Amino acid sequence: MRLDEITPEDLTPAQAAVLDAIRGGPRAASMRGPKLTGLVGPYGVWVRAPSVGIEAQALGAAVRFASSLPESVKEAAICTVGAYYGAKFEFAAHRILGLEAGLDPADLEALRVGDTPSFTGDEATAHTVAAELLRDHRLSDATYAAATGAFGEAGLVELVTTVGYYCLISHTLNAFEIPLPADWDDPFPDQA
Repeated sequence: MRLDEITPEDLTPAQAAVLDAIRGGPRAASMRGPKLTGLVGPYGVWVRAPSVGIEAQALGAAVRFASSLPESVKEAAICTVGAYYGAKFEFAAHRILGLEAGLDPADLEALRVGDTPSFTGDEATAHTVAAELLRDHRLSDATYAAATGAFGEAGLVELVTTVGYYCLISHTLNAFEIPLPADWDDPFPDQA
């Protein structure tokens, strides 16, 4: 990790407000997945820049907990982003959430090793949207039509925002070399 360790006692009042928002928001109330409500992952980075951190964590809460998209759709897109960037923390955390949302372990493994997953239905559409945005930085007409047909305009806005948010997460995690919790398996052990 490139940043010095930080504890809640080290935080300024503005930094503590970011941590309080993370701890008191929907992440803390969620019964799904790993409980990441402290100074781990991107949150330990964002508390250091409170004016950005408070807004980034709020966007994440909206994407994760206020979206109309099914969990499996969000997780297919999020895991696509995490695998694309080789973002260890993101992929490891969202692999757990993806499995809980019903994604096939073989599809998540395919993403992890750089193969094309065999998602079907709306999960396949979400993966295609994420993959095209990452690769081409835009959507083809066919993908746009399929995605608006599956999710509606508002749902596609939510999906594109989800992809963008998790690009931010991946950049944050990779730039600051945020480590995995000790009890997590490294999804990309050959990467620094």
